[in-house]
Amino acid sequence: MSEAGASAPTLLAVPNVSEGRDDAAIDAIAAAFASGGVGVRLLDVHRDPDHNRSVVTLAGPPGQLAPALAAGARAALARIDLRANDGVHPHVGALDVAPVVFLREEDRGAACAEALLAADLLAREGLPVLLYGLLADGRTRAQIRRGGPAELARRLAAGELRSDFGPPEPHPTGGTTLVAARPPLVAFNVTLAPPATLAQAREIAAAIREGGPAGMPGLRAIGLELERAGQIQVSMNVERPDLTPLREVVAAIAARAPLAAAELVALAPQAAFDGFPPDLAIPGFVPERHLIERALSRGD
Repeated sequence: MSEAGASAPTLLAVPNVSEGRDDAAIDAIAAAFASGGVGVRLLDVHRDPDHNRSVVTLAGPPGQLAPALAAGARAALARIDLRANDGVHPHVGALDVAPVVFLREEDRGAACAEALLAADLLAREGLPVLLYGLLADGRTRAQIRRGGPAELARRLAAGELRSDFGPPEPHPTGGTTLVAARPPLVAFNVTLAPPATLAQAREIAAAIREGGPAGMPGLRAIGLELERAGQIQVSMNVERPDLTPLREVVAAIAARAPLAAAELVALAPQAAFDGFPPDLAIPGFVPERHLIERALSRGD
């Protein structure tokens, strides 16, 4: 980090792009994100062919993550045609979501300002931007994404939704981008042991997500079938890991079906793993890389 940025708070950005299979495209997009701002560090790239989605984690000072997101958006628009995306993960854009993450409550304002600057820069790339979360009175990604890209285009055309920045209709190949400022969440998936079914995963997700009969605070969950991997998955965002630690999420699923493995997507706060069951494997999980506090302390 430069001398000018040394005293500034560190923010994260976690752009999700709708490409998880073309490694050359993913690498080029990640490199564009990383090179788009002074002092921006690339902490992680998580790619998934079934979701057809990659999640990039960046760290940097205020004023630099927004141009980094715009640079990555240009690379994504050049390499992703949303009309060809058949991933199982809900999506509405080539650069689908671009949240700015604050790690301390006192940095909330800086994150909100950075996210709004990012939204303006993304709009200049021809992308309509819709805000969610803190910047949109709590409106969620799921509410915006309901029905997928075609339904969102219809709602925009009908005036049921309006872009907060940029053109009023989706980009012809890049769709729409969702922008937020938020504290850290945990993107966490659990694979059910065979012979689990998609219906079973959906039933579990409906039971444990916030608002369900056994709902857990801040938990978003859906059931998915991963054809390439041959797996049935409960895919989740734990938006309040302080209230819903991963050990409780795992216990709630295990009470309803045998578990095969878990997966962490991108980075998570170290405290989210307190008391995590040691007998549940998380393939590819490396604490030095995937726990936020440890990743930020690395010198590379």
